[in-house]
Amino acid sequence: MSACAPPHAQHPRPPHTPAPTRRRLRVKGADLSAAVAVFLIALPLSLGIALATGAPLQAGLVAAAVGGIVVGRLGGCPLQVSGPAAGLTVVTADLIHRYGWRTTCGITVLAGLAQLGLGCLRVARGALAVSPAVVHGMLAGIGITIAVAQLHIVLGGSPDSSVLANLRDLPAQLADLHPAALSMSALTLALLLAWPRLPGRAGRLLRRVPAALVAVTGAAATAALAGLALPRVELPSWHSHALAGLPEGPALGIAAAVLATTLVCSVQSLLGAVAVDKLVAARPGPQSRVGRSDLDRELLGQGTANIVSGALGGLPIAGVAVRSTANVNAGAVSRNSTMLHGVLVVVAALLMVPILEEIPLASLAALVMAVGIQMVSLHHIRTVTRHREVPVYAATTLGVVLLGVLQGVLLGIAVAVALALHRLARTRITHEEKEGVHHVRVRGQLTFLAVPRLSRALHLVPPGAHAVVELDGSFIDHAAYESLQDWRSSHAARGGTAELAGRRDGIRTAEPAPAAACRCRPWTPWRNHRSCFAAAPAAPAGQEAGHELARGISSFQRNTAPLVREELARLAREGQRPSQLFLTCADSRLVTSMITASGPGDLFVVRNVGNLVPPPDEEHGDDSVAAAIEYAVEVLGVRSITVCGHSGCGAMQALLAAGADRPDTPLRRWLRHGLPSLARMAGDRPDRPRLAGRDPADAVELLCLTNVVQQLAHLRAHASVARALAKGELELHGMYFHVGEAQAYLLARSEGGTVFEDVTEGVGGGEKAREEVRALSPRQV
Repeated sequence: MSACAPPHAQHPRPPHTPAPTRRRLRVKGADLSAAVAVFLIALPLSLGIALATGAPLQAGLVAAAVGGIVVGRLGGCPLQVSGPAAGLTVVTADLIHRYGWRTTCGITVLAGLAQLGLGCLRVARGALAVSPAVVHGMLAGIGITIAVAQLHIVLGGSPDSSVLANLRDLPAQLADLHPAALSMSALTLALLLAWPRLPGRAGRLLRRVPAALVAVTGAAATAALAGLALPRVELPSWHSHALAGLPEGPALGIAAAVLATTLVCSVQSLLGAVAVDKLVAARPGPQSRVGRSDLDRELLGQGTANIVSGALGGLPIAGVAVRSTANVNAGAVSRNSTMLHGVLVVVAALLMVPILEEIPLASLAALVMAVGIQMVSLHHIRTVTRHREVPVYAATTLGVVLLGVLQGVLLGIAVAVALALHRLARTRITHEEKEGVHHVRVRGQLTFLAVPRLSRALHLVPPGAHAVVELDGSFIDHAAYESLQDWRSSHAARGGTAELAGRRDGIRTAEPAPAAACRCRPWTPWRNHRSCFAAAPAAPAGQEAGHELARGISSFQRNTAPLVREELARLAREGQRPSQLFLTCADSRLVTSMITASGPGDLFVVRNVGNLVPPPDEEHGDDSVAAAIEYAVEVLGVRSITVCGHSGCGAMQALLAAGADRPDTPLRRWLRHGLPSLARMAGDRPDRPRLAGRDPADAVELLCLTNVVQQLAHLRAHASVARALAKGELELHGMYFHVGEAQAYLLARSEGGTVFEDVTEGVGGGEKAREEVRALSPRQV
């Protein structure tokens, strides 16, 4: 028996059900391969970042191991990989230079405690309020600082503590090159650049080995075979490894250091978690059961890891973009991959010391320098340019390079606030007369600061004249709105007419003012919005629909178009990439965007009378549905297909009422594809679909439910769908929407008339979801 359960239904465990037993840890093959891939990237990068900061090289391995194991177990983003991050290099190097290594470890512990406090206060989402231009500028400034400092090691020298000093000493360093160090650095950079670009099938196989590992290994092997005399990695005995000490120094300086470390670690980790969510969502194939990140839990995990890493003499820890991206792309499905990578780092640190000590320092410096250069992202620069935030980006970058990370971030935030206030206050208001029509144009945000200038421009319009007020801006506050409406009322009382218009991207929209203030918003058309329109003059018979259509288009241009224009422009550039095909009835009461909470580009929608899917082996004169299915699966690469029926379906009523004496019409020929549903309902089947808690209200509702089940069977018979299902690249879902109750249902398997699995666990894909769909039983959204 199949059933549909409402979202609020409770499913208590029967009294005889035994308590769940603790499961043994099982590492899936995807997690194992992802852990190995991340480990091969993390090992050289951890050593390189430790070298760049001036910390003991073992500190990088400690931080990588703790970040993998502790954050992997406790963090809120299962697939994010944490460890020593390039974004922390400048902060850590400055702390070591000022206070020494043991005090820096103590500061790391205090920063971890601060992160625990922030996580307990549940303020993680607040970190995302920082302007992206500030974050990108901070990373760019850190990248420049890293690249300039490591350039000295690449050339065979040693860097200074400040960017200006390194730039000043660069000519002398170029005059005193060390050929051995320079050759190994050049070889490392060449391998880093060339390895991802290897052509052909062999190149595709070789590219699975991380470029960083290949570059460092190649340089180490070449240096050993050539017998080059140059500085190499030195890992002292773990017995002499320095642990954390009590912070020593001025209290204000220590507090600023803790604040800077906390800020950089937290912001980078939280933004990284959000980025990982996007990577997981965009990953091809059915989605894994990895949920969205819990940012507060992630902050708690990062804080715990920093306490442990600092106490054990490791570098500060944050989420690392390079390793996290590799983890997701390698197919990781749980936090086990992150934890296992940390275990592999521990094994390497204990057993691979002789091998690690063959790595030239110049090779590690070249690797870190390449990472620093990549942090100055051209994509980020184009993004901030498009959003007119170049001053914020430039101020943050220069501030980080010249003043320090904390000072640079504060400078960037100050510039961002000043720029926002400037845009809010900068409004141009002009008045001109053309052919007897007075045009008042407002460019910019219309706030109370611009009300005096708006009032002066409006009073230039003489009584009785026709005026057009063009608003070019996305915001108008209450004071400006009241001023505009007061003038409009008084101007109309003196015999004049006024028209509000919007001008944007060359498209002008206007509509006569309604008799009363309209409270419509973009989605309120679903709430009897016609009362908000002004009474239109009597139209000739048959033209009422045209007037209604024109009013709706005008309302869209005024209210909704400014909100979606940027997203539609992006879709126009990039093309459509919907995640699912939604096949539903042509009934006007089914608004797919409303009942699925979807927007432009989310759904590839096919609508027909009765939400029918003609079987592929039948001869019929309409291939439009089959063509749409083939295009969605093979060209667009959708990951799921949903067949949605609804209550009170006219097509199902027509099927039940069909008689042999009815004339042969296009509609009747189309409804023949629903005859298998009618036969399925008439059969004596034990698994007739029903709604949770009740049987179908009547024969029409039973046929509507049965039809969804039958059309899924037709759908699986299509060759493109069958191939995608066999590869595990596609999921099928059935859905039923009760119009009168505004209630949606999805297919699920049940035993004894009750749903045996929590609703949220089955939604989103995986083997269980596909198994439930094959069982052909309804489940509620």
